[in-house]
Amino acid sequence: MKKRTFLKTTSMLVGGVVLSRFVACQTKPKTNLKNWAENLEYSAENVYYPKTVEEVQEIVKKCDSLKALGSRHSFNTIADSEENQISLRDFNKVVSLDKKANTVMVEGGIKYGELAPYLEENGYALHNLASLPHISVVGACATATHGSGVKNGNLSTAVVAFEFVNAAGELVNLSKEKDGEKFNGAVVGLGAFGVVTKITLALQPSFKMKQVVYRNLPMSALEKNFETIMSSGYSVSLFTDWKNKNINEVWVKSKVEEGDTTEIPTELFGAKLATQNLHPIEEISAENCTEQLGIPSVWYERMPHFKMGFTPSAGKELQSEYFVPIEHAYEAMMAIEKLHEKVSPHIFISEIRAIQADDFWMSPCYKKTCVALHTTWKQEVETVMSILPLFEEALAPFNARPHWAKLFTMEASVLHSSIEKLNDFKTLVKEYDPDGKFQNEFLKKNIFS
Repeated sequence: MKKRTFLKTTSMLVGGVVLSRFVACQTKPKTNLKNWAENLEYSAENVYYPKTVEEVQEIVKKCDSLKALGSRHSFNTIADSEENQISLRDFNKVVSLDKKANTVMVEGGIKYGELAPYLEENGYALHNLASLPHISVVGACATATHGSGVKNGNLSTAVVAFEFVNAAGELVNLSKEKDGEKFNGAVVGLGAFGVVTKITLALQPSFKMKQVVYRNLPMSALEKNFETIMSSGYSVSLFTDWKNKNINEVWVKSKVEEGDTTEIPTELFGAKLATQNLHPIEEISAENCTEQLGIPSVWYERMPHFKMGFTPSAGKELQSEYFVPIEHAYEAMMAIEKLHEKVSPHIFISEIRAIQADDFWMSPCYKKTCVALHTTWKQEVETVMSILPLFEEALAPFNARPHWAKLFTMEASVLHSSIEKLNDFKTLVKEYDPDGKFQNEFLKKNIFS
């Protein structure tokens, strides 16, 4: 089997003729476009690169099937298309900053790493960031991507309004203030409603942060102290390779208040404070990571794990992630720990984070605060796809949900049973895309089957 065919087939487990060029709109034939980690080659024969909203509207009107493409950080086929893709690469500008409402409107392709310095220059911050600043704002919000913090919602909880082009090529605007439940249904939209051209985010005053790392936390300490440990900072991440019932590293990110002279504890439930910068994968140099050792800086230089200008994580990798209600966190971890002999040889690291409940219909954290069990795998596609069903079986008693943009093998019927507002979501999608123009194989299999 050819490599491309094999990768497309495994991706499906998880989920013609070139159109005429438009004036001032680049259209490029397929050039083996891949996702960030290069585990997936996209299938579209045509990739469009519009520069204006009007060009987006014209492309949408002329295409019978189309998928929007952001920063290409998805590990599955959620943004893939057999026919046409529309890239928001050139939609990367700040539209406006409303200092009265404390909001910012940005174009649909801007990345967090591009937006954050602008906000800081104007005295603002976002409530949270993912571990990578390289991802696009719209793509992250559409898939319920998150950072960490028991009191921090996922990145989409900052959204207060957005504009998109529907299947008819019409501009649609939805806002939290005016559209209520319709807004809640469409924010985590999985690309099913259309092409998001603008998005407005709530802001807060800029703040400084520091982060420290603790090494070798016994997993047993989490049994009775999980929420205490996960609340020991504004944002907390646990990293483990599932060996020896040990948490290799605990990353604690805290806000720094003016005049704060509090000493950093040298121990956290048995884990010892690190005395040098560390990468989540200890054998990799920490030069790509944000500064640790309790040295304060602006929020966006501490909240992500990785610097914007450097290769994040391990680079050539695969990723999976499953969400369980926070009250089942320790039990779920122990269920995975039982698989350590099968898992450990094939991973770089796993990360455990907490995310506050939200009101978005398709969010894994809908109405419940969750813990996300994220794994960065070695790029051994066949092996990883054979292990994921074991993960899913182990986590089934906790009603686990997968991250929409990561690898999973869960049957659609199982996935559907855990989504309370699924039928409402499908009804809402039909209002804006009655003929399924923005549906692809991933959405048909996992949502509309």
